[in-house]
Amino acid sequence: MSLQVTIRPLTPADVEVFLELVDALADYEGLPRPDPEARKRLTADTLTNPPRIHVLLAELDGRPVGYAAYFWAYSTFLARPTLYLEDIFVLPEARGRGVGRALIRALARQALRHDCGRMEWLVLAWNRPAIAFYEGLGATQLADWLPYRLTAEELRRLAEETEDP
Repeated sequence: MSLQVTIRPLTPADVEVFLELVDALADYEGLPRPDPEARKRLTADTLTNPPRIHVLLAELDGRPVGYAAYFWAYSTFLARPTLYLEDIFVLPEARGRGVGRALIRALARQALRHDCGRMEWLVLAWNRPAIAFYEGLGATQLADWLPYRLTAEELRRLAEETEDP
């Protein structure tokens, strides 16, 4: 019996299931779930027009089992947009059924539709199944680039600095 995978944009009616999937991703990665204020912002940011973050919902025989959240960045060297994949997640019981591949395929179509020069994302170093999945798609790990981050607290500290005399 073949299961039907459907990928579609998030609608306002899907927000609660989307937030449940975000919680499931946090649990999988051993991270804290979004707090109530973050959940409100996430909801607003997905539903505003235009959205600050785009979400594709994956369904397996009509049941939500995963999502991909992405936004647009820009490459000055390519002079083209970049589709930046923030999250991709499929519930463990739905893995191995083509859901992740269908999400990536839908993202690739979105990237081409928007004339992107590339698609990028980060993967946790310990997540061997995800790394194998991405490499199986033909994705390559960037060896010359290191991720850096400033947290909200660090951003505030930096922004409040006065210039040196």
